Amino acid sequence: MHLKQYFQFKERNTNYTTEIIAGITTFLTMAYIIILNPSVLSKTGMDFDGVFFATIIASVVGCLFMGIFANYPIAIAPSLATNAYFTFVVVISMGIPWQEALGAVFISALIFLLLSLTSFRQAVINSIPSSMKEGISAGIGLFISFVGLQNAHIIVASPSTLVTLGNLTDPITYMSLLGIFISVVLIINNVRGALFLGMIIISIISFFFGYISLPDTIFNAPEFGNTFMQMDVMGAISHNLFTIIFTFFIVTLFDTTGTMLGIAKQAGLMKNNTFPNVQSAFLADSIASLVGAIFGTSPTSPYVESSSGVASGGRTGFSNIIVALLFILMLFAAPIAKVLAEVPAVTAPALIIVGFYMMSSLSRIDWNDMQEAFPAFLIFLLMPLSYSITDAVGIGIITYCLIKIFCGKFKQVHPLLYAFMLLFIIQFVAIQI
Repeated sequence: MHLKQYFQFKERNTNYTTEIIAGITTFLTMAYIIILNPSVLSKTGMDFDGVFFATIIASVVGCLFMGIFANYPIAIAPSLATNAYFTFVVVISMGIPWQEALGAVFISALIFLLLSLTSFRQAVINSIPSSMKEGISAGIGLFISFVGLQNAHIIVASPSTLVTLGNLTDPITYMSLLGIFISVVLIINNVRGALFLGMIIISIISFFFGYISLPDTIFNAPEFGNTFMQMDVMGAISHNLFTIIFTFFIVTLFDTTGTMLGIAKQAGLMKNNTFPNVQSAFLADSIASLVGAIFGTSPTSPYVESSSGVASGGRTGFSNIIVALLFILMLFAAPIAKVLAEVPAVTAPALIIVGFYMMSSLSRIDWNDMQEAFPAFLIFLLMPLSYSITDAVGIGIITYCLIKIFCGKFKQVHPLLYAFMLLFIIQFVAIQI
């Protein structure tokens, strides 16, 4: 079968040139993750080169599977939402070794894969009210931005007020502010790959100011690093990391589903409000997360940046093949990526702006309906303040269920949500004992 026929070029009104341009556009808009993901995960003690390699391999596997078997222009790579949870909550705050955290990622991805073959996954999605889904998305965005502000030294610790404004004369701070300004201006002017280009521009400026030194070599052969096959599955099970596994699963579930549906709608690929070949699309993300855990990275997710490729005309999985090929080329750029990742002014602006993008979820909450809005508000507010996605989601679910019960509307709550409520109550009680 000819490639044009396999990817349904005629049916989707596209061609090779359009798909190649779309693939390049998508890659440029999401290429920041190549630097950002190993930068964040290496804070746990993980080897930068290992995470860099894992980031690219997981992205390549996800993009190829999504492109070839699902035939969608939806790129996949490690998620900023889950790598922030992995690093700052699970490893740093909770003190879980990164190997066990990887084990939890592997188990979560395996469950995710198995449930993608059944209807249970859809049942879980349906059990969570839309307002809470939006609150989770926005809360993760605020959490990511908060981490970016801390890395940039724009927000620092304070003994009297917990947090306060940092020293604006600190080179890290003012260079980060400059990086934010550059990226925002590029985005407003609809420059393709604005985030990635912003990182490159601030890197060049930092180099001329002496804040960055070039590595001995710009390119070299890919290195596995020491994260390959380091996931401690038995450790994750023996230390009862089930709530962590559950959180990875829930966050990935909502992130994956929402992004896929949004991009499919944008591309006009929905049929009668249904998502054709949805099973293959979900499997692509599950397999990418499994591969990522094996090589050494947090869970993957479809990237909303894929919408830039769709806007450029991408309609088939062929554009994803182009994205995968470009990721493969980046395997040889680890030395320069490592240098850039060590400069907060390069990575912090991207974290802050990605968090901003996720704030759009708040506009889809009905703030006049307190029964729906207040639990979502608690999730959104508590994620950065508690420094825990798990605790915020748990409190939101418990609050939602209790409000419905005491308002005489307990039948409006899906039975699965009551099960989640009981699990979180048990978790919170167990922590206090």
